[in-house]
Amino acid sequence: MTTLSLLAALAAGALPVSVAAQSMPGMDPRMDHSHMTMPMQPKPAAKPKPKPVVKAPARASAPAVARPAARVPARVQARPPAAPAMDHSTMDHSTMDHSAMDHSAMEMPAQAPATPVPTPAEPVPDMEMTGMDHSQHGDHAATPAVAGDHDMAGMAGMTMGRGGDAYADGSGTSRLPAAEGAMHGLHIMSGDWAFMVHGYAWTALTDQGGPRGDSEAFVTSMAMLTASRDIGSGAHLQLRSMLSLEPLMGPRGYPNLFATGETADGINPLLDRQHPHDLFMELSARLDIDAGAGSVFLFAAPVGEPALGPSAFMHRGSAKYQTLSPITHHWFDSTHISYGVVTAGYAAPRWQIEASAFRGREPDQHRWDIEAPALDSWSVRATWSPSPHWSIQASHGFLKSPEQLEAFRNEARTTASIGYATGGLATIVAFSAKNKLPGRTLTAWLAEANWDIDRHHSLFGRAENVANDELFPNPADPLNDQSFRVTKVEGGYAYRPPLVGPFNLALGGSVAGYAYPAALEGAYGRSPISYTLFAKLSLGH
Repeated sequence: MTTLSLLAALAAGALPVSVAAQSMPGMDPRMDHSHMTMPMQPKPAAKPKPKPVVKAPARASAPAVARPAARVPARVQARPPAAPAMDHSTMDHSTMDHSAMDHSAMEMPAQAPATPVPTPAEPVPDMEMTGMDHSQHGDHAATPAVAGDHDMAGMAGMTMGRGGDAYADGSGTSRLPAAEGAMHGLHIMSGDWAFMVHGYAWTALTDQGGPRGDSEAFVTSMAMLTASRDIGSGAHLQLRSMLSLEPLMGPRGYPNLFATGETADGINPLLDRQHPHDLFMELSARLDIDAGAGSVFLFAAPVGEPALGPSAFMHRGSAKYQTLSPITHHWFDSTHISYGVVTAGYAAPRWQIEASAFRGREPDQHRWDIEAPALDSWSVRATWSPSPHWSIQASHGFLKSPEQLEAFRNEARTTASIGYATGGLATIVAFSAKNKLPGRTLTAWLAEANWDIDRHHSLFGRAENVANDELFPNPADPLNDQSFRVTKVEGGYAYRPPLVGPFNLALGGSVAGYAYPAALEGAYGRSPISYTLFAKLSLGH
């Protein structure tokens, strides 16, 4: 009897645990708890009349906290050893209420680490390799990846400058949209110096239509070397040189219908032709000293570009496959080769204001030398870069005696431009007013675009409208000194075959048409059409 009483008491003491474990209301019978171990409270002492429900301790515990299944919080690991675990594989969970259970104390069995899921690479912080701007390329996802093409406007580590993701360096001290990029080439590090080599040789065959057009094969070229370094902790120095072998093509340059400006022999003006560039296109130094959110800078050059107009056409991404210079060149960027330039300004990430003193006279017909510098003209320019995709500038300048053959005339020039770039697209829209002193004001409009469709194919175009009074320089001509508004529209295509190494080759062509007053038909014909084929080999774009 005594033995039977003892067994009954032990069975009664174990009954509450067994009942509690199998009668938790609301528990989904489909749940697999076979791997769950629940810490147990110490077994209560045997009572004469055990109560079958033990829910109060669970309700009094802390609220449940969601946790990753494969991770055990430190505070759980630090608890004292738990009581023996319950075997949930034989439990009926069909009536258990899991919403009221305290799962914070449940110990989950260790599971094998989950297979890592690949995630996109996080952006790497911009590397500033002593003057090299590795971050001024926006919208990388939209930029075509061009195998063998080092004109990668959107690839980090390919340009020189200090613009970061706010802007890209253009010619002189001008700015371009950061998403456009600029001056890509071969980069070399040597101690504290960062070097960039960039250039191209551009072979072309053009047939300019109409009676005043001409056909000719020619080669334009440019080589550029930039060196930069930090000086101490708050200053940056950049040295830049740009050379051209275009004087080899001869003093008359190449055919370009409706282009005017400068002279081939010091006596006769160039008409319907583009003059060659000088051997020395730029020799400059720029010093930036950190000040506030930006820098105070000084730019000095025996030959360089003052703060007037947008970036010169050969540095714009919108014109990178335009073989011929714009017929509005002498309205917007003819000062890009000026002998004697000093520019000072303040450069912030999103804006820049600057002023220049420079020589107003354009280069003469002697293309191999460096002409005597002078500071007889001035200009001011403000540039705003509201985002990496935009660059907006407005500028005004006074040029003393810019034309060699009209030395008695000065010029006041006002320009404004908006550049936009995204992915493989680079564009610019610009306006200029050239006020001859004495004389009339001649205005010009320019729109350019280049679209890199993919790694091999590009479309490009240019539209210009200009009022020109230099088309008939002979005083005996009845049309002499009259202003005529001319429109030129040109479009083309370029193909980039894959190359190995740092070079890029582009093969393409363009077609141009014109619109002008009937008074010019006697000299230019009714509807001239011009064609150009080209092969551009470049280190960079």
